[in-house]
Amino acid sequence: MRWRFSVNQIIRDNWSIIQKQSWLNPFKFKHLRAISQCRTKDLGGHIDACSDCGFYKISYNSCGNRHCPTCGALKREEWIIRQEQKLLDVPYFHLVFTLPHELNGLCLAHPRLLYGLLFKTAWQTVQAFAADSKFLGAKTGMTSVLHTWGQSLSLHPHLHCIVPGGGLTKAGKWKTTPSKGKYLFPKNAMRKVFKGKFMAALKELAAKGAIDLPHDLKETLYRKKWVVYAKRPFAKPQNVIEYLGRYTHKSAISNYRIQALTDDKVTFSYKDYRMAGTVKIMVLAVVEFIRRFALHILPHGFARIRHFGLLSSRGQAEYIPDIQAQMQLAPQAKTKQQIRQKAQTRLKIDTTCPCCGKGKLKAFLPFPRGEPPDENYIHAMILRIQ
Repeated sequence: MRWRFSVNQIIRDNWSIIQKQSWLNPFKFKHLRAISQCRTKDLGGHIDACSDCGFYKISYNSCGNRHCPTCGALKREEWIIRQEQKLLDVPYFHLVFTLPHELNGLCLAHPRLLYGLLFKTAWQTVQAFAADSKFLGAKTGMTSVLHTWGQSLSLHPHLHCIVPGGGLTKAGKWKTTPSKGKYLFPKNAMRKVFKGKFMAALKELAAKGAIDLPHDLKETLYRKKWVVYAKRPFAKPQNVIEYLGRYTHKSAISNYRIQALTDDKVTFSYKDYRMAGTVKIMVLAVVEFIRRFALHILPHGFARIRHFGLLSSRGQAEYIPDIQAQMQLAPQAKTKQQIRQKAQTRLKIDTTCPCCGKGKLKAFLPFPRGEPPDENYIHAMILRIQ
């Protein structure tokens, strides 16, 4: 392990206390329980053995939960490799659409509605500017990843978006954004359009009775300056996917940030972006730490990675091959096995036997939840594969 402490361990060690908390509804209970069991005998496992020397080790199964900080590395790398096959030789831009903190109450009460609205209105904003001939006058695309957390685990819903610096005209030709792709769309104008579209949709939900939107909250939101952040274009198209890959399969906090753990306190590092990203230390009571972590468990089946326009599933099949042909790009298709092997190489997953240094550790002899098989039985089964 590259870390001393983990969220899984914290949840597991404090499970009896967590169960008594009023904020633990059945949905959060299910996810926290799964994370607490990750890589333990509760989920079963398998034996990794070397056919050359007979060395073996017990490996317990991962939970595979998308909120688990211990899982996701391999899935992330596989996702990155798949996206690389769809890259275009154009500038790419990183946009961030952020909801005001005054909406946090509604986000907690109606996460599916509010987060879905964030995706929808962010894409509508980008789409509106792309369609305008003053800015582009073409059909573009967008890949978005939802994050609901800030560095201190507070609720901070925002959307990381990658947008190609151009689009496809009605004539089917690629058109690059003005100024040779040095900027995408005016940031201040995007702020106003995003705010207007989100507020219009919010009032429509309130009119239907789907949410409660008090008049004072509505007035506060109209007065507030909303945040849309636009970064400079990436140096190379390949940098885009590597960058976005950091966000795709990320959980609210990474295990390496946890610095210390006592019976009732968790100490972790965080970046204070109000002070140019200065690294600071925060200490929280264990129950408060877990409560904040649970704020970011998304509704069942809610997609936190979404593709739009040219980058949607239909767009990638219908438009991307033609655009790549125009740009004389010929990415090689990879099989699932090739993608898995490349992902393992990137993660430096070494299956060489630590005992003999020659053979490879291979997974065999799976076992269900509970204790692993008897040692004598394991040795007998290894003799069969030697």
